[in-house]
Amino acid sequence: MTLVRHARPADLPEVVRLVAEHAVYEKAAAPPADLARRLEGLLFGDSPARLRCLVAETDGGELAGYASCAPELSTWDGTEYLHMDCLFLRESHRGLGLGPLLMDAVVAEARALGLTEVQWQTPAWNTDAMRFYDRLGARGKDKVRYTLPLG
Repeated sequence: MTLVRHARPADLPEVVRLVAEHAVYEKAAAPPADLARRLEGLLFGDSPARLRCLVAETDGGELAGYASCAPELSTWDGTEYLHMDCLFLRESHRGLGLGPLLMDAVVAEARALGLTEVQWQTPAWNTDAMRFYDRLGARGKDKVRYTLPLG
């Protein structure tokens, strides 16, 4: 039995470990050393939460994965949508039905915010993720994501 719930402050160390595992999986740079502090402010700060983090917790209390999301704006549509920034499950927990549970929780979050769409990205090489998202009825768009560091 797995419960999907909002992350709590006590979950931050394990969420940071999940993020680090996710970065390794995606062959990306390691997260910053102060990630827990940064996430604490975004998730649990005094102002309304800018970021939402949902965790999949096993009946043994282990966090098996997470999804993070935040509202974004679309100029083309003139509307707000929920952007899912990350969805990650530890390898030992893939294929057990937890991905759909996390996606359901993200969709419920969007609905609770009065939003009518969820958008996200996945690396072009991650064909397993693309098959998973296709099975959910999602449709991909061909785009290249850029970042511009402002150092």
